[in-house]
Amino acid sequence: MQLGVNVPNFGPGTDPGMLRDWAQTVEGLGFDLLMVSDHIAITPDVAEQYPAPFYEPFTTLAWLAGVTRRVRLGTTVLIVPYRHPLLVARMAANLHRLSDERLVLGVGVGWARQEFAALGLAFERRGRTTDEHLAAIRAAWADGEDDYRAGGIPIWVGGNSDAGIRRAVRLGDAWHPLRRTMPWMHAAVDRMRDIAEGEGRATPALVPRIALHVTDEPLPDATRLAGEGTIEQVLDDLDGLRGLGAETVVLDPFDGDPNETRHPGAAWRMLARVAERLRTPNGGRTPPGVRAPSGERTPPADSTEAK
Repeated sequence: MQLGVNVPNFGPGTDPGMLRDWAQTVEGLGFDLLMVSDHIAITPDVAEQYPAPFYEPFTTLAWLAGVTRRVRLGTTVLIVPYRHPLLVARMAANLHRLSDERLVLGVGVGWARQEFAALGLAFERRGRTTDEHLAAIRAAWADGEDDYRAGGIPIWVGGNSDAGIRRAVRLGDAWHPLRRTMPWMHAAVDRMRDIAEGEGRATPALVPRIALHVTDEPLPDATRLAGEGTIEQVLDDLDGLRGLGAETVVLDPFDGDPNETRHPGAAWRMLARVAERLRTPNGGRTPPGVRAPSGERTPPADSTEAK
């Protein structure tokens, strides 16, 4: 099982230098994947959670491809209805080739009604539009034209509902649920298997994005999000997700306060702690089958602390 990190590409502390530091920290600590989010029009409903500046994901990942060498790059998640499918197919294929085939395309239907309105799109039709666009993207990649040659970009379909699971079964390579409890994950994986069987299709890979918030004291297992709690609870969650068949788990250290983007040192220290514990035999209690991050780089000092 591989490990990724969700990197904030928004908020008052985000600029090209901060994005570069995030990318080099994630890669330097040995994580396998770096992912960013997507919004186009920062309408009030978006800005409440993800304020400007918000760096467009394809542009951001192209920049980060040039300052990294090994780490895979992805979206968690690209809002499919916002762009013409041929534009997405071309941008994704080009970025995949320019980055030495490191792209992972995580996709979703979107949730911000005001943003849909600002873009002149029908919010109520977003599920159907997503299905149509994903089919068109795959068709463009399969056409064989050099402009759209994709080289096997994996599509991770987000969405925690049964509709999202069905979309992953029909149109994706993996299902990418976001920030839920471990009991919810267990039940949802059973639902995914049942839906895949009912559709007569293979069960997609499980690639969840979970929280990362390390605490000094244990949190109640029944209610805490996966990835929250003591380092031992976080390691138990990773072991549990591996047991559920997860191929990749994406850690999300953003805790909801946009001001966190000014001071990423706390997030970097949590990531370094996870990486170190996974690299330490026995005492680190590396979960069997979880690939320990292999990097040796120390996270850069949080220069924003002095501002």
